[in-house]
Amino acid sequence: MSKISLGIESTAHTFGIGVVEDKKILADEKSFYKPPLGQGMLPRKVFEFHSENAANILKNALIKANISLKDIDVVSFSQGPGLPNCLTLGAFIARYISIKYKKPLVGVNHPVAHLEIGKLLTDCKDPVTVYCSGGNTQIIAYESGRYRVFGETLDIPIGNAFDVLARSLGLEMPGGPVIEKIAKKGKWVDLPYIVKGMDFSFSGIVTECQRLAKRGVKIEDIAYSFQESCFSMLIEAAERALAHTEKKEILVTGGVAANQRLNEMLEIMCKERDAKLFSVPLKYSGDNGVMIAYTGLLMSNAKCFTRIEDSFIKKDWRIDEVDVKWM
Repeated sequence: MSKISLGIESTAHTFGIGVVEDKKILADEKSFYKPPLGQGMLPRKVFEFHSENAANILKNALIKANISLKDIDVVSFSQGPGLPNCLTLGAFIARYISIKYKKPLVGVNHPVAHLEIGKLLTDCKDPVTVYCSGGNTQIIAYESGRYRVFGETLDIPIGNAFDVLARSLGLEMPGGPVIEKIAKKGKWVDLPYIVKGMDFSFSGIVTECQRLAKRGVKIEDIAYSFQESCFSMLIEAAERALAHTEKKEILVTGGVAANQRLNEMLEIMCKERDAKLFSVPLKYSGDNGVMIAYTGLLMSNAKCFTRIEDSFIKKDWRIDEVDVKWM
């Protein structure tokens, strides 16, 4: 018998509601907080934005899916990691629906959801995943019952690095798409290259880019060199993970996965290693409620439910702390 899962995503700038029936996407509604030019994401402002939009997003998702809350079999929500007040809002809504309509509750790890929706939509089986977003940058693969982190950022995630650089250059937010566009006109300038084992660091590169900008180096040259350096570091770590695990698939997911240059560079590496590259479709590479709904469905099928008293948020919840019982 088919089951319907409602997914609530509220870890950061996106508030999303997804509805999934087995492997079929019934609805994907979202709102996106965009800070004023030159400002970062203030958690209080993001929370206020989500609070104002949540009811309409939920209503629109139910209309799109042509269901009511009574028709739902599972209530899934992002339990972490993320901004605490935003996570709390999503958890509160999920608990309310669960209690009022007597539906089982599933707290979902946000990075796990990125991987699971990626596997569903690309049909890859057992990849090394390059997870690159505003809140996380990790090289991940499944081994012995969990998703293991083979490499990760030592300071800030790559998506955050894009945003910090964009703000300092007076560019619009989010920074990734703007920098990608400008970079197409740029030329190389020397930047730091920081890989330690299979981990990497981005903050020093951002600092050097800011210094070059103050010296009058062209923005397009900074953007081009920033992309090339950061992506090369990611790909070096991903290639080492491929060699170590002997896997033959690379999955790229997270908001930065939409970057065409990153995909071009990964494609070259995969060809050299006789591996296949899978990239999550643009619509689902960033944060969304569908990935939470689908992962919640997988977890519910494996009887991985969350009691109300255990549904508190986990703002620093790592992907390698999750027992992947549905694999």
